This record gives sequence, C-alpha cells and structure tokens, in this order.
Amino acid sequence: MDVEERTARAVGTDRLAAWRDATERALTAAVQVRTRQDGDFAGTLGVHHLGYLRVLSLTADPVRLSRTPRLVARDPVDALLVALQQDGTAALTQDGRSASLRPGDLAVIDLRRPFSLEQRQRFRQRLFRLPGGVLNVPGPMPASVTGRALSAHGGAAAPLAAFLARLADRAPRIAPTVGDALGGTVADLLAGLVDAYAEEPDDGPGAARDHLLPAVYRYIDRHLSDPDLTPETVARAHRISVRYLHRLFEAEESTVGGHIRRRRVEESGKDLTRPTPARDRPTIATIAHRWGFPSPAHFSRAFRAAYGLSPREWRGAGEGAGLTGARS
Repeated sequence: MDVEERTARAVGTDRLAAWRDATERALTAAVQVRTRQDGDFAGTLGVHHLGYLRVLSLTADPVRLSRTPRLVARDPVDALLVALQQDGTAALTQDGRSASLRPGDLAVIDLRRPFSLEQRQRFRQRLFRLPGGVLNVPGPMPASVTGRALSAHGGAAAPLAAFLARLADRAPRIAPTVGDALGGTVADLLAGLVDAYAEEPDDGPGAARDHLLPAVYRYIDRHLSDPDLTPETVARAHRISVRYLHRLFEAEESTVGGHIRRRRVEESGKDLTRPTPARDRPTIATIAHRWGFPSPAHFSRAFRAAYGLSPREWRGAGEGAGLTGARS
C-alpha cells in the first residue's frame, strides 16, 4: 500500500487526515496525529507485509503521533513497534521516560500503553510492527526498553538496527515464504534486545532484590519436588528474564541452580535420617524422586558432592546435623 498519491490529491487538513487514516490502518491501532506547521501537510506512507511483520516507511512534515490513555482504553492493541529514525530528530515519551531520537537510533514503542512520538522537522522513519505475543519474554519486560533511544552504533541494538535497515530496503522484493521466516527473525532479535536491556524496577536494585528474592526463595521451596524446577521456570513464574534472575543472585552465596540443588539435598538428607520404623522407611530411590532428582544416580552424585558421603552412607551413619555445610 502506498498513500502518496492519495495525500497528494487531498488539500489542506485533508492531507493530514488521509495520512492519519492510512497510518491507523497500517498499525491497526487508533492514533492521534497533530501538526504545528501552518499551510498544507505533505506526507507519504508505504507498507509491506512479511508474515506477521509489517514494515512501514514514513516520510512527512513535522507531526506528533500518539496514543493517549483514552485511545488505549477504547482501542486495546497487543502489538509492539520498533522505530528506526532515518532523517530528522524526534522526541519519544513512554512509561515515564523521554528520549531524543537521532538518525540511526532505534526505539521500542509498546502500543498497549500510551506514548508520544513528536517529529521536530520533516522526517523519514521506518516502523516495524509485530504482535506482542510473538516475543518469548514476560509481559512487563518490554517496558525496560520503551522511552529510550537505542544507539545503532554499538551494544545490543546494533545487530537489530543493521538487519532492519537492510530488511526495509529489500522488503518490496522479498517473496512471501521468505517474509514469514524473516518476521520470526525480527521477533527473535527484538526479544534478545529486550532481555539485554532488562533493568531493575524504578525503585532501585536494592528494593527490587529485597522484594523479589524472598519470593523467589519461597517459590523454590514450594516446588522442590518438581523435577522441572529450573532457573527458566523460576524466572517465568516471576515474570522476569533468566538473565535478570541470575543478576539477583549475584550477591548471594550460590547460583540459582546451586541453591535448588542444595535445598533438595538438605531436604532429602532430613528424610534419610528421620526416625522411621524399618518397614515404613522409604527407599533411597523414593526419596530421590520425592525431591525432584531425575534418578537415584543423579541424587547420589549431588549428595556426595554436598556432604562427601553417599545417601546410603549418610543414612547408615545417622548424621543429620551437618546439613548447613552443603556446598552449592
């Protein structure tokens, strides 16, 4: 779709309305478009579809594109935009942060929440729209990168910016079957970018650690018997990335995986030495299964690594007092 001819035929404010309508259809989201300049508005919009990814090429006089709280409530949309600024500068505001976009900068815009993007002069920009659900990241995580200017000259944003620039230039010549795969590639790269820029909540790292770590420890204790308990499942349950979970544990005595192993060994050690009539005593294999170990052999290796004794030797010695000495 190209609306250049349509906006050229319109006059005065009709051109701005035509450009806004075309932008809304391309984004499938209600937006507010305003301009401060006097006289006729001139703008074009080209759209190409690559699977679930839409590539928008915008050129226009200065405009302010936004989704107000009222528009978000009236027209909820589960989608994200990646903006690649080509010419001109823009002021982006979302999630309590503001940034100035210069040529070459990337920005992530979440259409599920209010935002404002004001172009300060005639501009060229590429917008890449994709459904929010295709990102394999917890729902709140995109907020770690919104309202920011992400430089394409280094860091995690550089590979995505270079890929998107080439993709937009070649989009008209890409076959539909190839476009489907490229849409998935963009989603993967964006998910990596979101994870790389994930931050502690705005109340600071200390407050975040004080709030999250106790909840993580409680969750681990409640799910020790689950053999599928891993750092990935712990992070998913708390709607944070695995990378951020590991950051929370940087000041702790063990890693996430190490803590899970240590707690399992501690609880199984208590079971091994708990006074029980011989006929009711659980087997070592039963105890291993009870505390989430995939096999008795795996249990034995973990137990020996922690205490220097096999589970059978530990049970025979009847020593359950030294559990706090387990190594992670």
